[in-house]
Amino acid sequence: MSFLEGRLSPIRSLICCLILAFMVAHASRTDAQGLANSGQIRGQVTDSTGAVIPGAKIEIHNPVTAYQSSTTSDQSGQFRIDNVPFNRYHMSVSAAGFTSREQDVEIRAAVPVQANISLQVAGATQSVTVEAGSEDVLENTPSSHTDIDVGTLKLPASTNSALSALITNASPGIAADSNGFFHPLGEHADTTFSIDGQPISDQQSRIFANQLSPNAIQSLEVIDGLIPPEFGDKSSLVVRATTRSGLGLAEPTGSLSFGYGSFGTTNSNLALGFGGKKLGNFLTLDGIDSGRFLDTPEFRPLHAHGNAENLFDRIDWQASDKDSFHLNLGVSRSWFQIPNQYDQQAAGQDQRQQNEGFNISGFWTHLFNQYALLSVNPYVREDRIQYFPSADPFDDLPATLASHRRLTNAGLKVDLSYVKGKHNIKVGGNFYHTFLSENFSLGVTDPTFPGFLGDNGQLLPGLVPLNLPSGGSLFRFVGSTDIKQEAGYIQDNITYRGMNVLLGLRGDNYNGISYGHQLEPRAGVSYHVKRTG
Repeated sequence: MSFLEGRLSPIRSLICCLILAFMVAHASRTDAQGLANSGQIRGQVTDSTGAVIPGAKIEIHNPVTAYQSSTTSDQSGQFRIDNVPFNRYHMSVSAAGFTSREQDVEIRAAVPVQANISLQVAGATQSVTVEAGSEDVLENTPSSHTDIDVGTLKLPASTNSALSALITNASPGIAADSNGFFHPLGEHADTTFSIDGQPISDQQSRIFANQLSPNAIQSLEVIDGLIPPEFGDKSSLVVRATTRSGLGLAEPTGSLSFGYGSFGTTNSNLALGFGGKKLGNFLTLDGIDSGRFLDTPEFRPLHAHGNAENLFDRIDWQASDKDSFHLNLGVSRSWFQIPNQYDQQAAGQDQRQQNEGFNISGFWTHLFNQYALLSVNPYVREDRIQYFPSADPFDDLPATLASHRRLTNAGLKVDLSYVKGKHNIKVGGNFYHTFLSENFSLGVTDPTFPGFLGDNGQLLPGLVPLNLPSGGSLFRFVGSTDIKQEAGYIQDNITYRGMNVLLGLRGDNYNGISYGHQLEPRAGVSYHVKRTG
């Protein structure tokens, strides 16, 4: 019964979120592709008389990030490219007997971009060569950011936190720390991850949680300056991630890889994507085992073995031209030894940790018309951390420790996007509820440890009752609490000639052990000098 009682509140919150999401999505009783972090390009290919052209090849490409995708038009000349990360792209359209045509297209909102193409009949000997340069896909946005595509994800990454290592290596202004920590612009781990729009602002190093595998990611946008109002909580750095999808794949695509490296490190990955225009599924399964799982205090790893397993599954359903559903499912586990110093190794210290977690995040998008799109995202995630002491507490130096903690986060995020003319408006809100529980114990096993001694060379008074060699007992703490947070925002990206202006306002309310609320106006401007690029 106690197990059920501990999870009753987050389960109830998830059920409420799902019911509310269903009600909002169906409120208009009409029949959208596009998530918070990606968009869609759709259109029709015709000839100069207006007749449709089936079988035309449509390709988009960004030479900066190396992202590319392609599709063909159906019997009615219609085409659709799904899950396109926010950016500018070259688009080329070609068909047998017609002159190829190219144009640039920009994705900056979840509202689908309509790109109807008309092709001219080609001459008998005419040929067209398109050379796409990077200067005309330069992004004109006030936010300072770095784009990382799936091709860049092959950069060398650390064993313990591959995603953190990738962000650190590929983005400027980020300082690396041990065990997968990184610090943006001098802040201490003040980072929010937005996974397909789901906000995650909890610690994401290997010690605190199991990260999303880079093999599940299509692209990253690492924003380090002028954070848009839609992001809050921890906002020194925002990592906007778009995961891979099986929607629109003409045939099943997959990969299987194995690796072996120093410290006896082995890793494996299975990735499989399949689907069609209505249904899509992308699955990735990762595993790693290493003799140096965490960073070690000694040059030679002592007691540093560990392993991790990660499963991610994304399911897409294009219910109609106006409604789409997307579900992210994730399960992860890691187990690792806590590295020893030489004296701890000699004493036989055997401290270990296990991290387990799951994530369920659903998205429903509804396209009202060609300008407005509603996105509803209920989610729940949990991290469970267990820290185990040595079997004999006196093998632990200078103290013996044990801990069992749980963090459960359930929330609902709703966004309305409106794109027309010069304006790209987004209005939204987020309610999330975090449940925390902590159970730990502590006992002193080495009363001569310098950190435990006062100015008089004696054990600090507060530690005397915890001195196990002198007959003291363990200090035990058991506690739990919950934190409620609400946020709302409005923003507008105004594009005028070569200028882009971001104006917005965000309000946050925090109700936990402490209380607080804040209004945050945000504004920025960028200008593209086309002559110089």
